[in-house]
Amino acid sequence: MKPAGYSLGLILVTASAVAWSTAGLFTRLIPLDSWTMLAWRGIFGALGLAIVILALQRRNFAGGFRAMGWPGWLFVLVSALGMIFFITSLNNTTVAHVAVIYATVPFLAAGLGWLFMREKPTASASVASLVALAGVAVMVGFSLEGGIFGDLLAIGMTLCVAVMMVIARRYRDTPVMPAACLSALLSGLVCWPLGDPLAVTGHELFLLALFGIVNSAVGLALFTLGAKFLPAIETALIGALDAPLAPLWVWLVFSETPGAGTMIGGAIVFVAVTAHLAVGASSMSKPVDNIQGG
Repeated sequence: MKPAGYSLGLILVTASAVAWSTAGLFTRLIPLDSWTMLAWRGIFGALGLAIVILALQRRNFAGGFRAMGWPGWLFVLVSALGMIFFITSLNNTTVAHVAVIYATVPFLAAGLGWLFMREKPTASASVASLVALAGVAVMVGFSLEGGIFGDLLAIGMTLCVAVMMVIARRYRDTPVMPAACLSALLSGLVCWPLGDPLAVTGHELFLLALFGIVNSAVGLALFTLGAKFLPAIETALIGALDAPLAPLWVWLVFSETPGAGTMIGGAIVFVAVTAHLAVGASSMSKPVDNIQGG
């Protein structure tokens, strides 16, 4: 029997994956340099998240910010760096490359969890990690589109997200939404003097506002609310929709078609992620006595 709110959780988390998958589309729609784009996206994203936090925690708006602690501030710094890597990578390689590299984040997180928390990865996670790594190698090594610098930035972004996952798991009291709000603001302020944010047109400013609010604020808010109603394994599985959706929007609007190397490498990664999550879901569905009995 499904828990109360299960259907709502499915809708919210799926909607969050759709919102997050629009990043590549926005970077193609907005004809600005990465620094200017990051400056405005960070500011609008922080504003949107602040509104969401105020709506959800009206009487204790400042409480989450005061409860940050050093893990929360470390989360802010790593998240801001990952955001800079992310948007810059989209301007230096294809959306498909970024999406496929990002799909390996569960395995990077598992590796970091083993290094810093001594959480031993399961056999399926270890095998899937090797398969996913092979897929990325095929894509980067044999794909003619994209750029190695952008791919390296995408790897840096993925590593940052994995670190954020480990921080949130190790320090469970970390207020994620206030930390995300501050990281968005920090990335915007850092990038402001590096770009030319005051030279944008009204139309570009409108698109930048949509980018920050939809991709950052709405995506995180929907995910945070929806994840409360779903098992972690299902949340991860639905979140993996970001990988195929991101290049889909760019293909539909700009006809940016992935090459054979990207499609083969991406398929390998996607199969590895899906198989690993399916194994996890299967093990969770077994009766407790069967699990204990091996």
